[in-house]
Amino acid sequence: MKQGFDNALYVQKQTEHIKQRIARWGGKLYLEFGGKLFDDYHAARVLPGFDPNGKIRLLYELRDTAEIIFAVSAGDIEKTKVRADLGISYDMEVLRLIDDITKMDISVNSVVITQYTGQPAADAFAKKLTDRGVKNYIHKPIKGYPADVEYICSDEGYGANPYIATTKPLVVVTAPGPGSGKLATCLSQVYHELRHGHIAGYAKFETFPIWNLPLKHPVNLAYEAATADLDDVNMIDPFHLEAYGETTVNYNRDIEAFPIVKNILTRIMGEENVYKSPTDMGVNMAGYAIVDDAAVREAACQEIIRRYYKALCDAKQGKGTQAAVDKIKLIMQQLNLHRADRAVVAPALKKHEDTGVSAAAIQLPDGQIVTGKASNLMSASSSCVLNAIKRLADFDDDLMMISPIILEPILKLKINILGSRSSVLKVDDVLAALSITAATNTMAAKAMAQLPKLRDCEMHSTCMLHSGDEGTLRKMGLRVTCEAEYPSKDLFF
Repeated sequence: MKQGFDNALYVQKQTEHIKQRIARWGGKLYLEFGGKLFDDYHAARVLPGFDPNGKIRLLYELRDTAEIIFAVSAGDIEKTKVRADLGISYDMEVLRLIDDITKMDISVNSVVITQYTGQPAADAFAKKLTDRGVKNYIHKPIKGYPADVEYICSDEGYGANPYIATTKPLVVVTAPGPGSGKLATCLSQVYHELRHGHIAGYAKFETFPIWNLPLKHPVNLAYEAATADLDDVNMIDPFHLEAYGETTVNYNRDIEAFPIVKNILTRIMGEENVYKSPTDMGVNMAGYAIVDDAAVREAACQEIIRRYYKALCDAKQGKGTQAAVDKIKLIMQQLNLHRADRAVVAPALKKHEDTGVSAAAIQLPDGQIVTGKASNLMSASSSCVLNAIKRLADFDDDLMMISPIILEPILKLKINILGSRSSVLKVDDVLAALSITAATNTMAAKAMAQLPKLRDCEMHSTCMLHSGDEGTLRKMGLRVTCEAEYPSKDLFF
């Protein structure tokens, strides 16, 4: 993929901007951190060249001056809300992030459980944190929030929340997902800091939408497609336009909330210290690091098509809504995009048509497209991955990579021991067999060595994938889409 984003420039500008904002507020800044700290693959897909772990690396560079507070909603803990890309609950994601961040020698201050109303699951999580030596605090709903500003900014409002003692100039407030209470945690802390006689400010770190790109730029529209289920809409920031005569882009929730945030900040900090627009609150320098707009536009258009296929599959399985599908379809119409504009779709569908069974296609780094079909032995994805690495290793398509002597015990294990209803080998089964073969077979070893080259390659399946195949392909870094068709007539999927 052609690079369109200078990550080193981005980190440099972002770091400088955060330091300037810290200095503006007298050496103490609460930074609301939106999006993902690790593995921000959406940003990497729409901004080719963006480091998916760039945010945490930026914080690593600032580790001497930064500490982190996690916010997680008690309601989300009670509902066992799941982070879709990882398949783990929000409370478990907080624990995972604390482990990963602590190993990087970045200071984790505490966890705030927000919107607490006595949820038993939240109590259990707080106990688990305490037992493991992690400081944690409870924030309860504030009566009259967000309209009753006088009450909110009083000892009965923010003042009733426990004060979280922090020691570093930059306090990052982040969360496992949206709606976790990051903003309220930041503002509560700013209120307490001023009560303790300290000057502190607030700012927001969001990568998307990119405020200094046009409203209908594909990168900003890709953000709308990614958040179609949340009904987020990009808008011109009217407050910024009125204050500065400059057109900038923000999203509806920040624009709608800004008068409330401004009122609260005015009450806490005084009129002279308040931002004039939601764009003012941000510290996003991503737009300045785009070095090839055409490459970024093309990457974003492809992401929109991928999101459309994902929405179709989610709706088919009852995990998503038709409204989300329709919204992304409208975005595609604005950019004159079609489902077939994805290079791997037509070859996969043709393979399916020619063979009458499920099929898949992968586009290799040099543009070649390799296909595979389902059989009694392998899933279409397994077959396609094997064919892809054979092509990359310059082997003949008919070459048998895995000996039946290796496959037979794996099949017996699946059926006789693990009780699998299917004898079809999924991708992880095939890769395990290939790795065993590679121990004594140099050709298999050469094929195995090609697997890293599949990262960031495009793939399409003519049917929805079982969770096992989907998870393995995601870990391999393949960008997979599927037709919204079940692989069989079985009801259990």
